[in-house]
Amino acid sequence: MTVILDGKKLRDKILEELKTRLEKYDSSPTLVVILVGDNPASRIYVNNKKKTAENLGINSIVINYPSDVEEQVLLDKIHELNSDKNVTAILVQLPLPEHIDKFKIINAISPEKDVDGFTPENSGRLFTGEKPYVYPCTPKGIIRLLDEYEIPIEGKHAVIVGRSNIVGKPLAQMLLNRNATVTICHSRTKNLADITKTADILVSAVGGKIIGINMIQSNCVVVDVGIFKDENGKTRGDVDFDTVAPLTSYITPVPGGVGPMTIAMLMSNTVELFEKNL
Repeated sequence: MTVILDGKKLRDKILEELKTRLEKYDSSPTLVVILVGDNPASRIYVNNKKKTAENLGINSIVINYPSDVEEQVLLDKIHELNSDKNVTAILVQLPLPEHIDKFKIINAISPEKDVDGFTPENSGRLFTGEKPYVYPCTPKGIIRLLDEYEIPIEGKHAVIVGRSNIVGKPLAQMLLNRNATVTICHSRTKNLADITKTADILVSAVGGKIIGINMIQSNCVVVDVGIFKDENGKTRGDVDFDTVAPLTSYITPVPGGVGPMTIAMLMSNTVELFEKNL
């Protein structure tokens, strides 16, 4: 029987644990989010992060710049936040306008305050086997979800569709660190279905309807990271859930699977950075 990997339920459990952890301290973490422009999706994400943080007792500051802000203005602000002892964690909401070099902006964040785990030092620590200050939120949430449901990772073949620096690449390394055998697929992969059908754990992080019933083997664990609106305005993921789910052992829904876990891990990372500096 297929088991639904309930990200909402686990998120609520994690947030309650974090709230209890924070209650024993005399001070509170401060999470600063930098938002550039008026991208509606980004604004929704940032508002959700702010609301969740405040519910936990985390100070949440959103700094909003117009879309035509100069790159140097952002760099100066990040350097200022790096030096501010009251700031625990810094997040720059992506995407950024085209005239801004996102790598230069991310690289400017102090690794000790890099709540997304995207800076070169944190990425380098992950890929060399040294523990980063924090792990990237979405991959960390996926691993946490698998662990919660006691899904074995060691020795399993994990196939990841998507090679982004945010999900695909760091998740591959985290699974390797847990002794999985990992294959990364992408838009240029030939005979994709032949590869995905060998997966014990299949993760899709593309943002388009690509995983159908002909692409999985029976009892596969399916993790759907993709989320978008279809032609009817319905929120859905990469996986054709209705046809694929009956063949799986475990599967994440969209919405309600990986998304809530990403927010939970952002809060978890904020608390971890706070505790490391006490």
